[in-house]
Amino acid sequence: MRILNTQQTRELDANTIQKERIASIELMERASRAFVDWLSLRLETTQKIGIVCGTGNNGGDGLAIARMLNDWGYPVRVWVIKGGVEESEDFKTNAANLSVSVEKREIKSESEAVSFDACDVLIDAIFGSGLSRPAAGIYAHVINLINQSSALRVSVDIPSGLRADSPSSGAIVKADYTISFQLPKLAFLLPGSYAFTGEWVLVDIGLNKKFIKRAVTSYFFTQQKDVRKILKPRSKIDHKGTFGHALLIAGSHGKMGAAILASRAALRAGTGLLSVHAPSCGYELLQTTVPEAMTIVDDDPKIFSGPPDLSQYAAVGIGPGLGQDARTIKAVAKTLETYRDPMVIDADALNILAGNRHLLGLVPPGSILTPHPREFERLTGPWADDFERLEMQKQLAVTLKAVVVLKGAHTSIATASGQVYFNSTGNPGMATGGTGDALTGVLTGLLAQKYTPDEAAIAGVLLHGLAGDLALAEFGMDSLIASDVVAYLPGAFLKVLRK
Repeated sequence: MRILNTQQTRELDANTIQKERIASIELMERASRAFVDWLSLRLETTQKIGIVCGTGNNGGDGLAIARMLNDWGYPVRVWVIKGGVEESEDFKTNAANLSVSVEKREIKSESEAVSFDACDVLIDAIFGSGLSRPAAGIYAHVINLINQSSALRVSVDIPSGLRADSPSSGAIVKADYTISFQLPKLAFLLPGSYAFTGEWVLVDIGLNKKFIKRAVTSYFFTQQKDVRKILKPRSKIDHKGTFGHALLIAGSHGKMGAAILASRAALRAGTGLLSVHAPSCGYELLQTTVPEAMTIVDDDPKIFSGPPDLSQYAAVGIGPGLGQDARTIKAVAKTLETYRDPMVIDADALNILAGNRHLLGLVPPGSILTPHPREFERLTGPWADDFERLEMQKQLAVTLKAVVVLKGAHTSIATASGQVYFNSTGNPGMATGGTGDALTGVLTGLLAQKYTPDEAAIAGVLLHGLAGDLALAEFGMDSLIASDVVAYLPGAFLKVLRK
């Protein structure tokens, strides 16, 4: 799914109006109807609804929503902020169409006594995505009152005050839900926006799909159907050699669990053969807990001190549980010097790169780096806001000619070509030790099967998150652990492949 900027969204609306030969008010009617259809399924008809409108098209949506809810028997009250913004034509039309049975009040100054205390639900329809400056004056005053309300807060298309494509400041509505039209806004995918968007939902309003498909963008939202197109069908005559021999370099004394989790995940991701290079202290553990894997014992009993012969492996994953002993740093450097095909680089291997920056030049082109935010900051330095962090992620991927997977809510995948794919799966229950090690295994297993680095990252991240979502249904958010994610990888594959 493409993520369009504000200007492209305006052009998409205009194109839909032109191609379908409809008036803009008809498209507004569609959007308002889709909003009401979603909301009405979650409301009791006795709940009191307040709608706060600006005087632009977002306010026009709000007035249309008020009319529809009133027609369906909901008790509705409307506030219109008269802050000096000119009324749009569609706002005027919907204002004229609003039933006299709907109580409507204008807010003209900050000194007016305004209370939303009687509302069970408060709908924010003040500003749309075209906002170009911070909300101030009477608008900031009303937004603050909305945020102080105990009502359920629902924003139309985007929380008022939040900018879709650039950093936001000033007063911003803190919505519990944001019901957006057709496509997500870039801001929705960034962690700092969650305090304002709450849970965001997309509703289809029939915008022109041909225009969307042709639109040029660097940002995409990955869904299960996208990964279904990536995964390769298996042939009757395939054998284990068809699906590659993967090597995981993982584990150290006290951290062998990371190697075990990564190994199990690599096998569940479908690699034909798996070898694990680990210190001898982990030999019996690996042989017992992952019998499907072959174990290569390091010369050192407790740490990774040097790589094996790497020439026979289709993919190498390195990092989980390695530690940062001085000998391990040299061993990671030797691995990077020797293996020149794409690798998966995670955890302590990333921290070694961050602490020895000359090694970044040895990262093989096409490699997949999988930092969490703290590891990413060690690699790049701090950032001022989420948009700057996103640019830093893109730049690192382009500079290294690699894929940078920045883990978190809506994990972002920056490719060497400058594109970014945001993930649609996963949940907070996965914020527990070991889930990143499992992801390393999944990505290594996919790389071994000759998926391109971009394909492996996009598919692997979605499948890993989907396995977490399936595990959530059984274990709940508080009790979910990394082993549960690995256990549900088969279910994730089955769900994606099921047509």
